[in-house]
Amino acid sequence: IKVSGDQAAEFLNLVCANNIDKGVNQTVYTQALNKKGGIEADFTVTKIKENEFLIVTGTAFLVHDSQWLEKQREENGFRSIEITNVTNDLAVFGIWGPKSRDILQKLTSEDLNNSAFPFGHSKEINIDGIKLRATRITYVGELGWELLIPVKDALPIWLKLKDAGATPCGYRAIESLRLEKGYLAWAGEINTEFNPYEAGLGFAISKTRNNFYGATALSKLEKSTRKLVCITFDDIRRVPLGSEPIKFGDQVIGRIKSGGQGYTINKAIAYAYIPIEFSEAGTELEVEFFGEWHAGKIATTPLYDPSGSKIKA
Repeated sequence: IKVSGDQAAEFLNLVCANNIDKGVNQTVYTQALNKKGGIEADFTVTKIKENEFLIVTGTAFLVHDSQWLEKQREENGFRSIEITNVTNDLAVFGIWGPKSRDILQKLTSEDLNNSAFPFGHSKEINIDGIKLRATRITYVGELGWELLIPVKDALPIWLKLKDAGATPCGYRAIESLRLEKGYLAWAGEINTEFNPYEAGLGFAISKTRNNFYGATALSKLEKSTRKLVCITFDDIRRVPLGSEPIKFGDQVIGRIKSGGQGYTINKAIAYAYIPIEFSEAGTELEVEFFGEWHAGKIATTPLYDPSGSKIKA
């Protein structure tokens, strides 16, 4: 979604909880909140020109997020702002993994070393005469880039990446890795019912602004009564599907929001909101699977690379 106009930065800093205007070619992860402080949308914002920003949102949420932006534009008097759906103009490939820099560097003269192209930066690069935008960001907890490519050039770039050593992977691979890393998905672990503090997303809230939409409500929610936790199961086959009840002793304290398999840690993984008093890492719980209760344990997150050294290598 492209947002442009003289007041584009002002508009997005109203809509977004994080500070999105950190300079041209800077990418910011943020939530957009509703008036109750709930998470209305979850996306990245890249400033691509002085008065032009590019939002990349979840696969299934283009219509929802576009309509939310348009609603905020109309209700807050930013009618000169242009909000344009550019989805059909761009293909997006994520090239992620320990070898992603080596593979991509074979194809471009742009310096991809960490000092020249650090995490959270975005720039246009050239691959064999094709101009595309590369953003240093990841959804799998590994070094990598998000490549935004003109649709007409997508197939040639795809083939060049494969020839350089990249291996195509499906969404289930991404799902497993993002669960291990604790990367959240809107409509999965987060939605309008939950606020950033209880979801563990306080780091994505601006520390210098309190005039964004939903800030007043959010200021009253810092002391949460519930918390999103990660529960692991030693049997990797014990995979929650969602909505399974969670029990501590004889008390049902919540339901599973999402689950999957963590092949790196060789455990099954679930995420759930539970009362804060039960949320300490190491706490053992029981989860019902098809009428049978099985033990799980609250884990310290992220499960994989807690220091974040791999994504910033």
